[in-house]
Amino acid sequence: MPEGPPGSPNLVIEERMANTASARKRIRQTLTRTTRNQARKSRMRTFVKKVETAIASGDKTSAADALRAAQPEMQRASGKGVIHANTVARKLSRLSARVKALPGA
Repeated sequence: MPEGPPGSPNLVIEERMANTASARKRIRQTLTRTTRNQARKSRMRTFVKKVETAIASGDKTSAADALRAAQPEMQRASGKGVIHANTVARKLSRLSARVKALPGA
């Protein structure tokens, strides 16, 4: 039973599933795309967590810097179709409001 690309999650292809060459290729493409999208989403979440921890620490300048670093990553994820554009807009709006509400440093 072949597995996905190196580093992919526990996605396993069943041999008997795909009867045609095009179907087998589709499965390979899906595995690659799924792996890539999961990596993008994970990367975005990591950047958001950095903003969250900076907000929790109460340091406005580091929170603002973290938000500035997270914003393009989130926009990129929405541009690639990994996450909906409105979801990114909502999350960015809420994060920036929380950073703005921190006492000035």
